[in-house]
Amino acid sequence: MPELPEVETMCRGIAGVVGLPIAAIDFARRTRRPLTIEPAAGRLAGRLVGRRIAAISRAGKRVVLQLDLESQTGAERLVIEPRMTGLLLRVPPPSETHVRMTMHFAAAVPPLIFWDRRGLGTIRLLAAADFARRCGPPAVGPDSLTLRGPELAAAIRGSRRSIKQALLDQRVTAGIGNIYAAEILFAAGIDPRSRCCRLSRDACAAIAAAGRSILRRAIRLEGSSIGDETYRTADSRPGRYQRCHQVYGRADQACFRCGAAIRRIIQAQRSTFFCPGCQRRR
Repeated sequence: MPELPEVETMCRGIAGVVGLPIAAIDFARRTRRPLTIEPAAGRLAGRLVGRRIAAISRAGKRVVLQLDLESQTGAERLVIEPRMTGLLLRVPPPSETHVRMTMHFAAAVPPLIFWDRRGLGTIRLLAAADFARRCGPPAVGPDSLTLRGPELAAAIRGSRRSIKQALLDQRVTAGIGNIYAAEILFAAGIDPRSRCCRLSRDACAAIAAAGRSILRRAIRLEGSSIGDETYRTADSRPGRYQRCHQVYGRADQACFRCGAAIRRIIQAQRSTFFCPGCQRRR
């Protein structure tokens, strides 16, 4: 968390900074878990101030700010990966303590703030070749929002790991995390413990189709705010897709479809939720 819908919502929420020149950048210097910043904060600020943000896009679970002027190494992108608790905001943050970066524009324009309570996020300035190596194939698989059955089938062919684990592998498909893997497999009617090598092409097509549908709806509802609702939109509102969750976080509650009790198991040290009545093991 955040996953594809939350990161896509962040991209759309900060779209107003496109075209603006960067006036200044502040990086926090308080004593806490340091954020991964490449190059070092001082050098990074020096390479960004005065440049404009030409475009904003998403690469899997990463926010990508494309810069207008090319450097000696070619086109550059500022890539921000929120990971567990990172937020991109255009309004005051939940607390000043965990503000990691503040990007200032003109005097009357709100800054762009990167806030991260746990400090697991990353900020990297990447030249074109580095961006392709880190954010393109084979490091990152097809985007989950456009994934098709044949692509998924080819990526997991012969693998004996569970389909839930495969969906979390960003080299298989980019953007899915623990929440949406559970919801997608429920919608597709497939037990998360099913081995990839036992899934038919039809099953892969069902998973890919469920993924596209669920992720698009989650984006419309601006993502899922769960637990303490750390995830917020760029203007600090909670997402609404958590109201649509069918299995995630509903252990021991009745399935909305068949009435069976939702189960919670552990796979690769992550919680997995599924309905034993609706999801067949292959």
